[in-house]
Amino acid sequence: MRLSVSVTNFSWPQGPTAIRANLASVAEILDGTDVHTLWVADHLLQADPAGRLDEPMLEAYTTLGFLAASTAELRLGTLVTATTFRDPAVLIKAVTTLDILSGGRAWLGLGAGYNADEARALGLFLPPTGERFDRMGELLALARRMWDGDESPYEGRYYRAEHPIGRPLPIRRPPVLIAGTGERRTLRMVAEYADACNLFDIPNGESVIRHQLEVLERHCAEIGRPPEEIEHTLTTALTPGETADDLAERCRNLAGLGIEHIVVIARGRPWTPTELDVVVRAAGQLARVSASARAHR
Repeated sequence: MRLSVSVTNFSWPQGPTAIRANLASVAEILDGTDVHTLWVADHLLQADPAGRLDEPMLEAYTTLGFLAASTAELRLGTLVTATTFRDPAVLIKAVTTLDILSGGRAWLGLGAGYNADEARALGLFLPPTGERFDRMGELLALARRMWDGDESPYEGRYYRAEHPIGRPLPIRRPPVLIAGTGERRTLRMVAEYADACNLFDIPNGESVIRHQLEVLERHCAEIGRPPEEIEHTLTTALTPGETADDLAERCRNLAGLGIEHIVVIARGRPWTPTELDVVVRAAGQLARVSASARAHR
C-alpha cells in the first residue's frame, strides 16, 4: 500500500506572500519519508466544492517545477490535468521537462476534463464530452510515440504533428494515471493506456469501488492486458482530527477492496504540519507492515 499527498488549496492564513515558504515546508516534511508522491491539482480556479472560487490557485506545472527543485525523492504529478487545458505537445514537453529536472520522478496525471464553470470563466477550451475522450486517446498515443523516440508523423482526427521530436527523452517514461470512473470510456482508456487508475472515496462506497475495479478488469481481458499491470489508486480526504492509526486502518480496509495507493487531500483547507505528520506516520506504519509481509513470504 502506497500513501501520497495532494495539495489542492494554497490559502494559508499568512497570505499569498507566504505561499512559497508554506509549499516548501510541505515538500520538506514529506521528502525522504514513506510518502510516495506529491500531487497538485491542475486548475486555474479553486475547484474544491468546500473552497471559494477567489481563493489562491497556482498553475500546476510551474508549481511542480518548484517542487522538483525542493525535493529529492518524492514522485511528482498532477491529479489531474484536463486533456484540453494545453496543446498535447506542450503538455508532453512539460511532463518530460519535469521528469528530466526531477531526476525521473514525473507522472502524467490526466482526465477528460469536466469543469464547465472554470472554462467559461477563463475562456478555456472545453469541447463536448465525447470529443474530450477522443482527444485524450490521441494525446496519449502521441505521448507514447514521443517518449519512445518515434519521430514519424502523427495524424489523428484532432491532433497532427509532422515531426514530433521529443528530445531529450525522459529519464524514465512517466507513468500515466487516468482519473475517473466512467465505465464505458474512462475505464476502457485506463485499460488501453494507463499505468494507474484513480477512483474516488465516497460514503459507503465499498460495493461501488469493487464494481469499478471489476469493470476495469473486464476491459483488460477484452484487450488482452494483464490487469495487475494497472495500479489502483483512490483519492480520499483526511478527516479533521483523524490520527495516523485511524488513517492507516482506513487504508488497510481500502486495500481489502483492491486499492493499492491512497492519495490524501485536505478538503477545503491548506495542509498544516500537524496533518502532514499524520500522513507521514500512517505511511510509515503501512510501509513497515508491507516490509514485514514481504520478509515472511
